[in-house]
Amino acid sequence: MHVMGDVAARFAGIVGAGNLLTGDQVGEDYAHDESLTCEPRKPAYVAKPGSAEEVSALLTAAAEHQVPVTARGSGSGLSGAARPRTDGLLISFERMNKVLEVDSGNQVAVVQPGVTLAELDEKTAAAGLAYTVYPGELSASVGGTVGTNAGGMRAVKYGVTRHNVLGLQAVLPTGEIIRTGGKTSKISTGYDLTQLIIGSEGTLALATEVIVKLYPRLAHGATLLAPFNDLTQVMEAVPVILASGLTPNILEYIDNLTMAAISYNEQLSLGVPDEIQQATQAYLVVGLENRDADRLDGDVARAGELLSELGAADVYVLDGGSARKLIEAREKAFWTAKAAGADDVIDVVVPRSEMPGFLAKTRELALAAESGAIGCGHAGDGNVHLAIFCKDPEKRRRLLHDIFAAGMAVGGAISGEHGIGAAKQQHFLDLEDPAKVALMRRVKQAFDPTDILNPGVLFG
Repeated sequence: MHVMGDVAARFAGIVGAGNLLTGDQVGEDYAHDESLTCEPRKPAYVAKPGSAEEVSALLTAAAEHQVPVTARGSGSGLSGAARPRTDGLLISFERMNKVLEVDSGNQVAVVQPGVTLAELDEKTAAAGLAYTVYPGELSASVGGTVGTNAGGMRAVKYGVTRHNVLGLQAVLPTGEIIRTGGKTSKISTGYDLTQLIIGSEGTLALATEVIVKLYPRLAHGATLLAPFNDLTQVMEAVPVILASGLTPNILEYIDNLTMAAISYNEQLSLGVPDEIQQATQAYLVVGLENRDADRLDGDVARAGELLSELGAADVYVLDGGSARKLIEAREKAFWTAKAAGADDVIDVVVPRSEMPGFLAKTRELALAAESGAIGCGHAGDGNVHLAIFCKDPEKRRRLLHDIFAAGMAVGGAISGEHGIGAAKQQHFLDLEDPAKVALMRRVKQAFDPTDILNPGVLFG
């Protein structure tokens, strides 16, 4: 058992007294992330390191005193993975927030974990490049997105975080500093530790530098909105569009209730006549981009023809302002669900071809549980985001178990991009292959022999 005063003095000696918070100095914001189901918990200590060496020293001290450690970027996660222990140390990366390099020759950027996606976007824009992971909250930190393997709407074209991170500097819970990967796009030299750390939710190592892949920033874009009378038609249209060669950068579905909610909240006016809105069950949003305006126009025309052939009631090409507002509103769907009183938000992922059947099964399960399950999702990659309305905790637990089981039964997974954290931990342990969980535990033990990194996340 550690003596708090002694440990606080040790941490303060590492980061400086002004960068260590204890007791009443610890603000409420450090007690939680954006999970709807994990109760806030203030940590005993908040340290704000300024370098990998300080992170190393903090972890060495924490291991010696058996202080549990949780990492925090912007706190925008949705799974409870950034919620600290009351007897623990929260390492906040808010001071490690520099874009260290934008390397145009190799089309990469090197950044510290506290850099937000908005800050990185501004820096890369100056070079005509872009980091293409947009999980819907641009205040999210790069380090946080590495921890959860965040995705977002543009994953249909560019992939999720693990497809866009080439290398890391990371600190192990033993205090050792390692580098994985680099500025090269391929490595076949031993285990891929970069990929192992991505998505590990702060349980294996803490990233202190991230090398991300950049793409040319295309000058021309268009957004199409297609209302459908049947949700199944929307889902059946997705593989046809992807097989057409159009390569959309956004391919989203939004059910009618969610569209009504976000339109009201964000005061959207999309030009869809009332009679079509009333008959619409779901919308498909198709984003296209190109370096050439004429080629983009050709893609828009072809997409419109395809959508009409696939059963869309009409196709609307949104003007720039309306398109931006719709995409921003879709990215804020979580906040809309939260404001509407949702009891949980989940992000099951299934193979694209299984989406119609999975969504039908979800509606059936929610109806049987006298609950609501509405939402939107990344139709292009099978990632379904559902707001769950079910006040009774036990009934909600059973409903989520059944929804997750239904997704896994068709080859899917509990989470596509939010992570397991503490919020979905028991469902993960109940439903996942025990042999896989046992192997993950052994990996955790190899990285973290004293079990100080995010205990209570993933494994309990």
